[in-house]
Amino acid sequence: MPILRPDEEIHLLRPAGLKIIQGHSGYRFSLDPVLLCAFAALDGTERLADLGTGSGVMPLILAGRGHGGSIVGVELQPQLADRARRSVALNGLQDRIAIVEGDLRALPASLVPGTFDGVLCNPPYRKPGTGKVAPGSERGAARHELSGGIGDFVRAAALLLKPGGRFFVIFLAERLNELLASMSRETLEPKRLRTVHSRPGEGAKMVLVEGRKGGRAGLSVEAPLFVYDGDRYSEEVLRVYGEG
Repeated sequence: MPILRPDEEIHLLRPAGLKIIQGHSGYRFSLDPVLLCAFAALDGTERLADLGTGSGVMPLILAGRGHGGSIVGVELQPQLADRARRSVALNGLQDRIAIVEGDLRALPASLVPGTFDGVLCNPPYRKPGTGKVAPGSERGAARHELSGGIGDFVRAAALLLKPGGRFFVIFLAERLNELLASMSRETLEPKRLRTVHSRPGEGAKMVLVEGRKGGRAGLSVEAPLFVYDGDRYSEEVLRVYGEG
């Protein structure tokens, strides 16, 4: 199996010190999964699942930061699942990261319900019909709910988690009510919430949320995160990238 195809390139995954394969066009990871990995309060031993793993960026970041538990990335798009597997192999992490191709709306049999300590997801943010979507494109499927909405992601997470297991998600601030309602339906009690803003004085663009399966009521709202300080990344974001 070739590591790199003609339409691909290798990038340094700065937060993890690893390499990741990306296409010249189509889906390319953003800051969002980097922020979610930094937000996730993990002790490094948990068995984790990443729903909609794309090119495998979150499993790679977590493994690169020393997470010793096993991580399963679930991806629907065959070309992205293949790219993620090759990125895992490129970094010699096949013993810690597995990539499973499948639909989270009907989870593959290899993913046994109630066996995961944590689930992360950076799901598509936009509903179908909002904005332009290129038919059949990697980017369109990654950004728009063409193959499952936030309720499907939350439902799959609740199914996979052990009692007391934790769910970590980054999502659009304007759709926070939908996210929290979906979590409530699936008994994933919201425990931590942090808003993400481009700059001080601007409204929140994204939210980071942690939920606990079967947890007690009680939500901690943390200080906001600002991505930029003027025209450069904020000190906190630079620290996330290991440059602060």
